[in-house]
Amino acid sequence: MDSGSVAWMLMASALVLFMTPGLAFFYGGLVRGKNVVSTVMYSFVSMGVVSVVWVLWGYSLAFGEGGQFIGNFDFLGFKDVSSDPEDGAMLFAIFQMMFAIITPALITGAIAERFKFTTYLVFLVAWITFVYAPIAHWVWAEGGWLFEMGALDFAGGTVVHINAGIAAVVAAWLVGKRRGVDRGVEPHNVPFVILGAGILWFGWFGFNAGSGLAADGTAISAFLVTNTAAAMALVVWVILGHIHTGKMSAVGAATGAVAGLVAITPASGFVGPMGAIAIGLGAGVLTFYAVRIRHKFGFDDALEVMAVHGIGGIWGALATGIFAIGGIGLIDGDATVLGYNAVAVLATIAYSFIVTFVILKILDVIPGLGLRANDADEDAGLDIALHGERAYVGDGAD
Repeated sequence: MDSGSVAWMLMASALVLFMTPGLAFFYGGLVRGKNVVSTVMYSFVSMGVVSVVWVLWGYSLAFGEGGQFIGNFDFLGFKDVSSDPEDGAMLFAIFQMMFAIITPALITGAIAERFKFTTYLVFLVAWITFVYAPIAHWVWAEGGWLFEMGALDFAGGTVVHINAGIAAVVAAWLVGKRRGVDRGVEPHNVPFVILGAGILWFGWFGFNAGSGLAADGTAISAFLVTNTAAAMALVVWVILGHIHTGKMSAVGAATGAVAGLVAITPASGFVGPMGAIAIGLGAGVLTFYAVRIRHKFGFDDALEVMAVHGIGGIWGALATGIFAIGGIGLIDGDATVLGYNAVAVLATIAYSFIVTFVILKILDVIPGLGLRANDADEDAGLDIALHGERAYVGDGAD
């Protein structure tokens, strides 16, 4: 790698890491004031736990040669991961670490305000090991079965977003509904939500434009289409919100922008600006109505992880096969990638659902763990009950 690409990839890695505090603000603003610290900590602690797991064995399982389904132990403790910039191995491992950090943090939006923090720490280790690392190997590692098949996921539609969205459904289902939310929960701090979405949008340029692993034309194009899809989905959410409610919601605008970012992620290295417009439009419509449908069923995916990341990721993966340019997308007359990506979507859904279910079921029966905080702690708020701290003193604490 030339020095310019090395500098860009170091910056892109930092941008992706910055997304996790952005997610913490985004999620933290959406919950009640008594659960802000616990919600923020779900994301922030992932930066510590997953970083350690990634260095010790996570990277090796995801990107070791291994076989079609999982890596091997050649890179335990980053053994033989060269820091030589011409090789780029350690730089790639660092960049991929940041993806691994944010993915389980995304899941926590579905279980906010009721999940035990100690259990979450164990879940982080198990989920990265048994769910994230294998799927990353399938899709991104040479020798992985979806990689060799020809499925395209430029920056994480399957590995990150569908994976997290499906895991979120399982977690929300097993942990159950929050207490006292039958009439919904009003976000306690809308400026936090907007700030978090803005940080996510900013960091996403590293997420997508960095995934080509070079400072080149692909990075420039990925940067443009990332911004374009986010902008289009934001506009769609604002318009649809006004049609249905007569109001233009700031939270809706933030959610729409994130949905557009999710959807363009797998396609960002393969589509042009007009493809990004189409993907952003589709993401806005699909995720907006997915949220409304979820509300009708009363399923307590607290912060709409499945609607935004699951549905947005599925649409993005399929849209990659539709709008990819250069003779490989459906609009250019070739349905092959669309078919491969459909297989990748189904495989990710099935594997993430089953293994996440098994992990959580085991954690729920281990003495001293369990999934859910007790009723008294949930009523008092997890900030004081589990962390001994308040985000606010006074009226904002409620």
